[in-house]
Amino acid sequence: MKNMGEAQETRVATSVTGASAVPAALDEQHGTRNKVARSILDHGPSTAAELAQRLELTQAAVRRHLDTLVSEGVVEPRAKRVYGSRGRGRPAKVFALTDCGRDVFEQAYDELAADAMRWIAQTAGGGEQGEAAVTAFARARAKAQAERYQARMDQAAPEDRTQALAEALTEDGYAAAARSAPASIGEQLCQHHCPVAHAAEQFPQLCEAETEVFSRLLGTHVQRLATIAHGDGVCTTFIPKTTAPKKTTGTTTASASTAGRNPA
Repeated sequence: MKNMGEAQETRVATSVTGASAVPAALDEQHGTRNKVARSILDHGPSTAAELAQRLELTQAAVRRHLDTLVSEGVVEPRAKRVYGSRGRGRPAKVFALTDCGRDVFEQAYDELAADAMRWIAQTAGGGEQGEAAVTAFARARAKAQAERYQARMDQAAPEDRTQALAEALTEDGYAAAARSAPASIGEQLCQHHCPVAHAAEQFPQLCEAETEVFSRLLGTHVQRLATIAHGDGVCTTFIPKTTAPKKTTGTTTASASTAGRNPA
């Protein structure tokens, strides 16, 4: 996402070196900025002087990158904690990662989820019993997700339900969007991000349970066409055009048998 600082850098780089050098200049700026944030992640809250020394940059350059990171909400300035008596003058300012900033870096939550489901399967005895236990967990998780979405779905007109579901998913980090399917035979629900892709790659029950929930919330048969967990760029679900969507109860077959797997 281009911010004001980057826009200014683009104008300066263009005037000095020509348009062809702009992408390389911006890539270098981004790379250095990421190094600044990574250094804070690895070493904890740091002053501009400490960052400059670690990264072998001038303090002026570090402060410029810090200003951009602060404006983007990646880091925040804090007063440096002093232990014991403090000398004269202002306490040094340190920069720490925000929660948003930490989310930029790879975290182990997805791996933790996979480990937890593996433990569930083993505790249940492995084999078919283990698979059944993981499926039960996936359905319970999807059911809780559906319960949070239900009120929004009930308020939406039948023709707006796919959009309402996309908005609810986006709020949960799936970056979802609704769009018309080719030949206007229905709609496609596209999820451009999957917070549990690593776990879903090992346990397709997560995708299957999610597909069942989509079918139940939309009141119609749906078909999972592609998933990020299995190598596709986007999770895509096809929702056929219906005249009067109806509520369903219990477990729906949807396309659960193929959910989470690439179509043949």
